Amino acid sequence: MLVAGETSGDVLGAGLMDALVAQSVVPLRFSGVGGPEMEARGISSIFPMSDIAVMGPREIIPRLPLIFRRIWQTVRHAVEEKPDIVVVIDSPEFTHMVAKRIARRAPGVPIVDYVLPSVWAWRQGRARAMKNYISRVLALLPFEPRFLKTVGVDCVYVGHPAIERLPEPGSGTRFRDRHGISPDAPLLLVLPGSRVNEVKHLVGIFGDAVRKLSAEMPGLRVVVPAVPHVRPLIEASVAKWGMAVDVVAGEDEKRAVFDAATAALAASGTVSLELALARVPMVIAYRAEAIVGWFALNVLKIPSVVLVNLILDRPSVREYLHSRCTADELVDGLRPLLSDTAERRRAIADLEEVRSQMGVGGESPNSRAAKAVLELL
Repeated sequence: MLVAGETSGDVLGAGLMDALVAQSVVPLRFSGVGGPEMEARGISSIFPMSDIAVMGPREIIPRLPLIFRRIWQTVRHAVEEKPDIVVVIDSPEFTHMVAKRIARRAPGVPIVDYVLPSVWAWRQGRARAMKNYISRVLALLPFEPRFLKTVGVDCVYVGHPAIERLPEPGSGTRFRDRHGISPDAPLLLVLPGSRVNEVKHLVGIFGDAVRKLSAEMPGLRVVVPAVPHVRPLIEASVAKWGMAVDVVAGEDEKRAVFDAATAALAASGTVSLELALARVPMVIAYRAEAIVGWFALNVLKIPSVVLVNLILDRPSVREYLHSRCTADELVDGLRPLLSDTAERRRAIADLEEVRSQMGVGGESPNSRAAKAVLELL
């Protein structure tokens, strides 16, 4: 039985199903909750996944009665079907409520959690509680098994989906050719975020930093990848920067410019991991409302918000958060990354270490995840 609560979980679940079928020596039957990708591979979802794929209080609160009905429906399905194993996938606010109740009503069924909630960042007590209802965690980040071992939870590192979204070799050269960027021109990749509020807080500061850098480096080229729902906002903002900027769209173009880039200025988030895997030296920045800044500085239990730094367990990537997120600070951080300096060479060596720790070039995350599930099964 598999339970996914949103689109990203549906994609992970589908990949896991493919790998389980490929590796299992006995026929497998699937049941549970999934979206179109999982349904295409044989799950008849017991209700539409869209019923629970909601985000933020404005969406969640009006739908709480339906969500709780779906929780109990999922639990009843597990008790009635008596699956040999249950895999809950991401969406912890839903899937962990399901897992706790299955563990109480069907205590003999092993429950696997695919994608650890960020308990290492905050609510660390929740990690200790997981050992009461989770048999094994499949981790996306290489430091997570070390953390969970300290609280007595079985955890296997399987790898992050970003490992399978690396730029195609040579795509960076072709990108530069298409956009008329010479091979030796410094190319700055600017990533102000994928959420509207995020972009609003950062795009002006990023523009100020880019203008200052451009004045220092006349040959600097700037590229901004944009997802569709924030592209109009980014294009309107970039038009005020007073310089030539290429705004590109689409996953293929994004990966290609990752391969072409000299350095990147990016909003804090998973993109730092994608940049690291593409060997792009970076500076990470973030600015938000005052209450969010207070939360980040006072509640988070980690020394850095940059996944690269957490994986390496040292401050490799410079991060400029909240009051430190200024154009002058960002320029100081980026300047040594845009030419052949000792700092840039050290940054690239660190990114190679990240790639090694994450298993780039080895077995796929889906294959590792399937092995970890089949061991319990």
